[in-house]
Amino acid sequence: METDSKVQTLIWDGRSLMLIDQRKLPFIKEYVICDTYEKVAVAIKDMVVRGAPAIGVSAAYGAAIAGMQYEGVSKKDFTRFFEKAVSFLAASRPTAVNLSWALKKMKEVFIKYEHLGIEAIKKKLIDEAKLMESEDISINKKIGENGTHAFKNFKGKVKILTHCNAGALATAGYGTALGVIRSLALIDKIKHVVVDETRPYLQGARLTAWELYQEKIPFFIITDNMAAYMMSKGEVDGVVVGADRIASNGDSANKIGTLGLSILASYYRIPFFIAAPISTIDMNIESGTEIPIEERDGREVREVMGKKIISDEMPVRNPSFDVSPAENITAIITEKKVILPPFKENIRKLF
Repeated sequence: METDSKVQTLIWDGRSLMLIDQRKLPFIKEYVICDTYEKVAVAIKDMVVRGAPAIGVSAAYGAAIAGMQYEGVSKKDFTRFFEKAVSFLAASRPTAVNLSWALKKMKEVFIKYEHLGIEAIKKKLIDEAKLMESEDISINKKIGENGTHAFKNFKGKVKILTHCNAGALATAGYGTALGVIRSLALIDKIKHVVVDETRPYLQGARLTAWELYQEKIPFFIITDNMAAYMMSKGEVDGVVVGADRIASNGDSANKIGTLGLSILASYYRIPFFIAAPISTIDMNIESGTEIPIEERDGREVREVMGKKIISDEMPVRNPSFDVSPAENITAIITEKKVILPPFKENIRKLF
């Protein structure tokens, strides 16, 4: 699949899904082969693949692989097997709404074509997953294009801070927040990108910086607690981050640490942008208080790249996400348009 970037997050070979192992970047570029839906679910849970859109597309392929795994002849058993696989995949990561969105679409395809033979249904599932992948790339490019419009009133080149990784590695290709940065770079609008390292998993230092280096976009890495200093010194003109789930009122969940950046940006009067596809908006919840926050294994806090820095006797907490309130957000950049406040009213117009 053509992505216009030097990074391929996932590769479908017709039988299995190959996922670049993001736990080993930037030092080792290696793919994990997933030829069962169980392996896809484990890859999502263990963060071989991460980022809301990439999780959604991977889950769709996982559902397609589940269809291929069934070797019986009973339609009833096939339906039970598929529903079990979808439930197993759905449990892999609770916060990213794209996961449930993608699996819902795959279930709809299964139901729509359940009158066909088993082999025909399997093909329809594969076709839907492939379509989801290509559509995600197209959506990301449109987000990038709309993101340039969000910066049209900025004079000269801009200095952007980003958190975590919302690039090609977090999507089927091109990226959301990093897609905006890529599109700005294409029109020579980037002075530099300030990359938060993003503890505890270091997605910024390991992944975003790696992508920017591949694309030759100017950047430098900072530790998360340096962001306020950079803003106070005029090193940041705008903040652009992705989202794993957006409530119908505009409250946005993203990687832990994003909330603090939204507060800092508000204090220093720096525009704070969310870049995400429409599929990330959950119209079933009214505010960010309803978004489930995943707590991950404490080992991610105790260790850095496999080296223990905190003893096992010391208690730790590891919430993976936080929620930035709508009042701290300047605009939400989507593939359809740049959504401005009031978010509750303007988001509803898109559905």
